[in-house]
Amino acid sequence: MSTDIKQSLKNLRTKMLQIGDSLDIEAKRNRLKELDSIIAKDGFWDNPDDATPLLKERTFLAGRLETYEALQNDLEDNALLAEMAAEEEDSQTLADIENQLESLELRLHAFSLEMMLDGEQDANNAIVSINAGAGGTDAQDWAEMLLRMYLRWAEQRNYATDILDLQPGDEAGIKSTTFTVKGENAFGYLKAESGVHRLVRISPYNASGKRQTSFASVFVYPELDSRIVIQVDEKDLRIDTYRASGAGGQHVNKTSSAVRITHLPTGIVVQCQQEKSQHRNKEMAMKVLQARLYQAEKQKQDAELQQLHDNKDDIAWGSQIRSYVLHPYQMVKDHRINMEIGNVNSVLDGNLDPLIEGVLLAGAG
Repeated sequence: MSTDIKQSLKNLRTKMLQIGDSLDIEAKRNRLKELDSIIAKDGFWDNPDDATPLLKERTFLAGRLETYEALQNDLEDNALLAEMAAEEEDSQTLADIENQLESLELRLHAFSLEMMLDGEQDANNAIVSINAGAGGTDAQDWAEMLLRMYLRWAEQRNYATDILDLQPGDEAGIKSTTFTVKGENAFGYLKAESGVHRLVRISPYNASGKRQTSFASVFVYPELDSRIVIQVDEKDLRIDTYRASGAGGQHVNKTSSAVRITHLPTGIVVQCQQEKSQHRNKEMAMKVLQARLYQAEKQKQDAELQQLHDNKDDIAWGSQIRSYVLHPYQMVKDHRINMEIGNVNSVLDGNLDPLIEGVLLAGAG
């Protein structure tokens, strides 16, 4: 057996042990038996509201265990076959096994990533807000570049996007935007992007051609499951209507269809102007408000979600999670995991998966 195959088998077995420990396989098998017992009882289907979460949990657990056991079986089958092929000096079979182990490595990586997406809201759609920070027009341009980057990323994953609100910049770019990303695990992935993003480049808006540093914040919230209800008292809301901004001319909006909602107890402000009707804009704004109120409540109970807001008060120096440098050299660096990528343009074109996956697998998101 070649040294490469021996090393691959050793590495894969180590990773399987780590995954088994983190999954607590035996506890999950016992929970699956418990759920099967509950589901088999008479009257289980009498209350669909109670039955649905249990069925969802069973499907989730069974899927995880099935994937883990398939990986474990494939690993041991290849290990046994490798020993037999080595004894018979079957070079063709050993070459095939080497390819199988490479494929197994990829499957194991994908499974490890899935394990990082088992949070309560990870499977949900995402609501993303981008706000320009320090840097004037450059920061507003940078906010628009980030919007383009995330829309490209979503498109590559076949996720649907919908811009709920967009405030144009004074000269270029955007001051802020809120949009939804719809697809499986959209929030689970994009939660890794919450924080301050820093851009360093030669400013196209500076006549002296000097290097400019700009900042923009990205905050990601889970879109709530329709079964989760956040009670909002009407007396706690201030609802304002205004004309939606646009390009002007014959297409300018002449009615006050845009809606801004302020939740007075928390000071949370949301707005939507993209729909044609005031009723629809209000409906979408309320959806965003409910998501933000839910997230605020979760923060009190879950310290990890506090990371979504750690840098919210200072979108400037020293608070960035990631830097994108276009001059004097080219590099994207995620400061949480010290990952560096030299192809900045590729990242800005939406190729974010290495960065997102790196943060999730490191538990830094």
